[in-house]
Amino acid sequence: MKIVLGVTGSIAAYKACELVRLFVKGGDDVRVVMTRSACEFVTPLTFQTLSRNPVGAEQFALPAEWKPEHIAYADADAVVVAPATANMIAKMAHGLADDLLSSTLLATRAPVFVAPAMNDGMWDNPATQANIAMLKARGITVIEPASGELACGTEGKGRFPAPEAICASVRLAWQTDSKSLASPQLPT
Repeated sequence: MKIVLGVTGSIAAYKACELVRLFVKGGDDVRVVMTRSACEFVTPLTFQTLSRNPVGAEQFALPAEWKPEHIAYADADAVVVAPATANMIAKMAHGLADDLLSSTLLATRAPVFVAPAMNDGMWDNPATQANIAMLKARGITVIEPASGELACGTEGKGRFPAPEAICASVRLAWQTDSKSLASPQLPT
């Protein structure tokens, strides 16, 4: 399976390294797209080494051969955003495309999976919950965050789901019936 993994600026970005390793071990071709904030937590070199593919981080970088990068990345079997910050979830819900990852998400026709990771206050915020509801209504699979100790030291719902659980969710959806996976409906 050709998977695009979108990594956003969360402390949980380091856990996406294990997710890449699991997908690659399963025989998947993984292309990582990072937001600028994600690069503050984990370097593109780490993901390039684990995925064995170049990493996309800049929307307007000049590629070796011309093809708009967001279009090239959009041509995938599945797009997985993990970790997904409240900011990226809001961008997705409202159709914003101001970086390589959000542009890729707007351009893809592949099934999209989102694994949120944030503070429990951010997760419980009515704006975040409304955005999650919009994504689900468009056919985007939301892999619910776990409850437990958060990076801020509090307890609550918002922990990044286990990489094994994310990988299993994507594989199960793909194996169940890859032909019937709905493409996300874009906002009009």
